[in-house]
Amino acid sequence: MKSEKMYICKPTNSPFYQIIWFDEQGKRKTKSTKKASKAEALQFLSEFIPEGSISENRFLLSELRSKYMDYIIKTSSKSYQISVGLSFRQLMFFTGDIPLNSFNSYAAENFIVTVFQRSKAAAALYHRTLKAAFNKAIIWGFIENNPFTSFRLPKIPRSFPAFITEKELMLIIKNTAHKYMQDIFLTAFCTGLRLSELINLTWKAVDLENKTLTVLNTEFFTAKGKRERIIPLNSVMLKLLKRKFNQGKDPERIIFCRIKDVKLNQDYISKKFKKAVRKSKLNDNLKFHSLRHSFASLLIQRGVSIYVVKELLGHQDIKTTQIYCHLEQSNLSSIINLIGNIKV
Repeated sequence: MKSEKMYICKPTNSPFYQIIWFDEQGKRKTKSTKKASKAEALQFLSEFIPEGSISENRFLLSELRSKYMDYIIKTSSKSYQISVGLSFRQLMFFTGDIPLNSFNSYAAENFIVTVFQRSKAAAALYHRTLKAAFNKAIIWGFIENNPFTSFRLPKIPRSFPAFITEKELMLIIKNTAHKYMQDIFLTAFCTGLRLSELINLTWKAVDLENKTLTVLNTEFFTAKGKRERIIPLNSVMLKLLKRKFNQGKDPERIIFCRIKDVKLNQDYISKKFKKAVRKSKLNDNLKFHSLRHSFASLLIQRGVSIYVVKELLGHQDIKTTQIYCHLEQSNLSSIINLIGNIKV
């Protein structure tokens, strides 16, 4: 239908192909594809919907989900793709598969507030991912306004995530049966790597001579926010990696695996960590990500600049890092005692 009403051509005064069509009144319309390649221009045409057209009015949430998922498969991590899919699924369960032009800010806010009453974390996730999807819909010309930007997410009470000390880490390791799993826990604690980064780490990322490892974007893995970063290795990590390096020197080989070249499952590792925590009779709120939090917390408590910690963690915004700027009660007491020498 679209190909009968619209076609592309390249004007003599432009390097880009144009879309040409006629509206309901018979008026000639044009739109630059900004594509010099005919193949790319035809792809643009296949996705183009003229503003105010009948097709636009019938463009459904499910169609935006499909196009956005196709887009992020090429640009985002697997975990983000799962989050986006879940967000759209929950939204359409709440609203139905309605046209985009009938989904307004009232419907968006009503959905988020309803979810917030059940799960604050889920509401934050859905708001963040759907806002990004609808921003892309604006760029693509499907809608003019983003219904998720006209209101603020209700404030989520902040609580400090659980963290552990070196002594507690050693207790967890003692209560972990397998050596490869002990190495994973120790590495997360000493580097602050996310679990997804850790299980995708290859020897290509490790420089033993300069005592660093690099979180790399590769064909098979994309770091969060596509932010590559360098992490210095302490003596514990150097000893651990040198021992593992003697087992295999292939640059593409995964470092932390149970079976050669078989990537470990994140849920499996998380469950093993929780099992060791419970066996150690530590705080049941501890989870694998607590190792990353412990890395940052200990650095902050020992005087490392928050801006340095931000870079080591790979955060885009310093506000994300500020959650690690808490102190143990003993630290607070020692600070208060600094003003306790007043003679009265």
